[in-house]
Amino acid sequence: MTRVAIIGAGPYGLSIAAHLRSLGVPHRIFGTPVDTWLRHMPAGMSLKSDGFASSLSSPEPGSRLSAYCAENEIAYDDTAIPVELDVFTAYAVDFQKRFVPQVEDRQVVALDKGAEGFTLKLDDGETLTADLVVAAVGITHFARMPQELSGLPANLVSHASAHHDLSAFAGRDVTVIGAGSSAIDIAALLAEAGATTSLIARRDRIKFASAPPPGGRSLYQRLRHPSTGIGPGLRSFIFQKRPNLFRFLPGGLRLKIVRRHLGPSSAWWMKPRFDAGVTTALSATIENATVEGSRARLVLRTPDGPIEHVTDHIIAATGYWPDVDRLEFFSDGLRTAIRTHERMPVLSGRFESSVSGLYFVGPPAANSFGPLMRFMVGAEYVAPRVARTLARRAAATK
Repeated sequence: MTRVAIIGAGPYGLSIAAHLRSLGVPHRIFGTPVDTWLRHMPAGMSLKSDGFASSLSSPEPGSRLSAYCAENEIAYDDTAIPVELDVFTAYAVDFQKRFVPQVEDRQVVALDKGAEGFTLKLDDGETLTADLVVAAVGITHFARMPQELSGLPANLVSHASAHHDLSAFAGRDVTVIGAGSSAIDIAALLAEAGATTSLIARRDRIKFASAPPPGGRSLYQRLRHPSTGIGPGLRSFIFQKRPNLFRFLPGGLRLKIVRRHLGPSSAWWMKPRFDAGVTTALSATIENATVEGSRARLVLRTPDGPIEHVTDHIIAATGYWPDVDRLEFFSDGLRTAIRTHERMPVLSGRFESSVSGLYFVGPPAANSFGPLMRFMVGAEYVAPRVARTLARRAAATK
């Protein structure tokens, strides 16, 4: 038996575990450390977040990305230098080894709750019980695939999260679906890897963030559009500084903000790389997708009428949507007991779901705590608060 079980070893899970370890709270954490970043993000990309907003959270000194870069003589700046994926993953692995060495690289395959607490079954057959459980499951469970592509076989269509090394696509014709930063990144990187790359998007233009002005922003610009870990602007400032107020907004408004705030946009430094090797079909929607020989055939609806597009492979960079029903390792009874809004758990001010002792952090918490939960910097808000709550609850059960 353990007091606390953390499911997931990404930035949120590792950060909470680091704080629990500092508080001396008995716990176990399960999952492959930073698996999403190491195996489900395209090699060669840079993080969209600035350097100052790309750290995991620990109360111990020397735990931030800036400290890691200084120690390893890696170029770093809070805002001016993009954080490359391999730099971040090396930092995150180092963070785990130093501050969360107790991670168990095993997967939870079943979770249920009974009279004696939560029961967890691991992929090696071990079964354990826990008083409290934190679901820090990240995004990999929640990939969205367009319904129009559902009839294609797996060798012709995949989600962007399925790819890390893009070199296998060299010499092939690849079509990317989407208009957000994931779509832009993977399309540009595919072209650089030697693929003939097209991008299809419903939007009428591809948005890129503006490059920082030489000499930095003026005082007026900083006051009107304050810098935050999720982007500049007064709304972003409020969403980062006061996420606890978000859950008091009407449900429809919360959902609208989660869907639209900081919508599809890519980093400014990706524009020249994208323009250099990617052709686009904008204001286009997929009407039909079929197999034609060994290739995929798309019929697109555009303002100029339908067009046909044939390609070797389609990558859907169509994002993620947290959905409790997608957590298949949760028992049916447990999923049913969780109160949800638009399939996301409804949480208390301490991140607890309607099932006592079950907490959700990261993207599944966005409906209750806003856009901050979609970003790594949200761990700096979540980890100390959840850890203190768990420490009090764990002490009370002794």
